[in-house]
Amino acid sequence: MKNINRKTFLAMSGAAGLGLGLTGPSAFARQPVSANSKISLAFMGVNSRGSALARGFSGLERSEIRYICDPDENAIQKGIEAAGQGNTSQSPEGMTDFRRALEDPTLDAIVIACPIHWHTPAAILALQAGKHVYVEKPCSQNLFEGQLLVQAANKYNKVVQMGNQRRSWPNVQKGIQLLKEGVIGRAYYAKCWYATKRGSIGFGKPASVPSNLDFDLWQGPAPRRDFQDNLVHYNWHWFWHWGAGELLNNGTHFVDLARWGLDVDYPISVSSHGGRYHFHDDQQTPDTQIVSWDFKGGKTITWEAKSCNPRGHEGSATGVSFHGENGTLIIDGNGYTLYDMDNNVVQDSESDPADVVDRTGPGQSLDQGHQNNFFDAIQNGITPNSVIQDVNTSVHLCHLGNVAHRVGRTVHCDTHDGTIVGDREAMQYWKRTYEPGWEPTL
Repeated sequence: MKNINRKTFLAMSGAAGLGLGLTGPSAFARQPVSANSKISLAFMGVNSRGSALARGFSGLERSEIRYICDPDENAIQKGIEAAGQGNTSQSPEGMTDFRRALEDPTLDAIVIACPIHWHTPAAILALQAGKHVYVEKPCSQNLFEGQLLVQAANKYNKVVQMGNQRRSWPNVQKGIQLLKEGVIGRAYYAKCWYATKRGSIGFGKPASVPSNLDFDLWQGPAPRRDFQDNLVHYNWHWFWHWGAGELLNNGTHFVDLARWGLDVDYPISVSSHGGRYHFHDDQQTPDTQIVSWDFKGGKTITWEAKSCNPRGHEGSATGVSFHGENGTLIIDGNGYTLYDMDNNVVQDSESDPADVVDRTGPGQSLDQGHQNNFFDAIQNGITPNSVIQDVNTSVHLCHLGNVAHRVGRTVHCDTHDGTIVGDREAMQYWKRTYEPGWEPTL
């Protein structure tokens, strides 16, 4: 398949906007996937997390990896090699533009693991092409996109699962089940944390775009900015223009568990404190951040991030603790510990040794449970563990935390739908601006 540029693609599709991509007769011709057949996949974004996902999916017997897509030609080879490390024989085709893969009427699903400013627009294009979607966390770059993706999932009636894989980890599921059964009585507070030792990103300098990178396609829906030498890869996380900071990068996992365990949805109010304290460099998002969400019914969630200091809590760099009338339950990796009101351990589970915290994600064996759940949703019609209509609420909370940080005050919300109440300045962060012709639409 020959790579095409944006103008050619839009001319072929007749679309005025990005979201009007593939809408021809074949877009909805896909029949349900047989329970005995392979599920054909394309991967978008394979420099880091996407390659880890390709390794995991390639080890599933039901998986057939057809396409490896990345605007960085060097990353494509990395993804192809990762796809060949599983238990099944994979010989995917590499290409820079994922939209070419969507033209294949026999393709079942796409796995999206590119920079987050592409997550929602790419997912909507895939849904319009009749594909199921596995999209890495967070599912959106801003509040507007999350709501739009939920609408798209409902409209096109395809499976959309987010990559917050802890929802499929067995001991995490058991811990949440115990909470819901009242093991600590009424749970009213959850504390989430993340600690690591990230270095400085320095001060970027204008530079020529590397010959292996299609930077126009990499930017995609984002308004165009000049290339600089400390952006690609990974450091885009720390620029508001492309990323959303540590809260959406890692906080999504733990805030989601906290919301799931406390059984809450949208908050009454959100506050954030912190900043970029450790280094003086180009990073715009905070390296130290404490966010608090208050809910009806007397419940609160907090998130504490120390991106440049590795000292965590409860003996772990990451986790979430639930506090209630009769004790505390701590989830650490794929394990939980239950304490009574005298701080005695009354129940414990052994953590899976595969749970290794690194930049590409936890152990492959745990990830594969989430990936198999995605396949079961496609083939058997079950509701996936991380169905987008639910877990987008957790992503929404994280975005609200960043909005509160950027306006420097408490943000108040409508508890029915999470909209911001009475704050025009805060609402300016509800939606981003898009490069003309690239705005996602239904």
